[in-house]
Amino acid sequence: MNNAIFITVRNGSTRLPNKALINFNGMTVIEYIIQRHKNAKVCDSIILCTTENKNDDSLIDIAKKNNINFFRGSETDKLERWKGAADEFDVKYIVTADGDDLFCEPKLIDLAFEQFEKSQPDFIQANGVICGAFTYGIKSDALRKACEIKDTSNTEMMWVFFTQTNLFKIEELQKVPMKFYRNDIRMTLDYKEDLDFFNAIIKKGWSGNYLTLDEILEIIEKEPYLKDINFYRQQEFLNNQKNKTILKVKDNFSRE
Repeated sequence: MNNAIFITVRNGSTRLPNKALINFNGMTVIEYIIQRHKNAKVCDSIILCTTENKNDDSLIDIAKKNNINFFRGSETDKLERWKGAADEFDVKYIVTADGDDLFCEPKLIDLAFEQFEKSQPDFIQANGVICGAFTYGIKSDALRKACEIKDTSNTEMMWVFFTQTNLFKIEELQKVPMKFYRNDIRMTLDYKEDLDFFNAIIKKGWSGNYLTLDEILEIIEKEPYLKDINFYRQQEFLNNQKNKTILKVKDNFSRE
């Protein structure tokens, strides 16, 4: 297997408990995300990556129901969980898709896979792109290297092991439409207001088909108040991420 989308999800959320199982648009949140990512074209497989915690059994049932692969691994060590999935399914290139990013854009995922084939980066990020529209791309060999150098099992905020160690070839996602670079829209599910935002967008635009990011932006342009439903939560979200970010590497690996 060459290209795989890793949907990273667990039922251990505290701000919005069991958010992956909340009803959204006639299905659970995680089912909606799975179905959305089936619109990616440059992809060999979708793999749901969850934990060995019994509380996450329901997520495995949903993966089976939706005919996608799944992997269970560490609850706190996201890097090791991904490494286990990459090894089990022989994945070369990974694009991660968080289980709380309901509008993560399949077209951007396709761009990442195409970029891997063209320039062979270790890690792809998309700074400035709408929060929740794209997560990261990771070459599996780089993922294995990150697992070798880390000196912690807390890798929830995992990007720093790639971006701040000077060991990897980092690239920005290329060919992204300029209109996708926005710092005033929040598309991730952590708070009730986020759910209100997603429901409002779906109510305005759902026609039974995949709602593209272009269409989502058209809805917001027509009714800009929609982005204000939850955006005031963004700084709190960013502060929380910063406080949880840990970079610990083994002494025998230099970052110079």
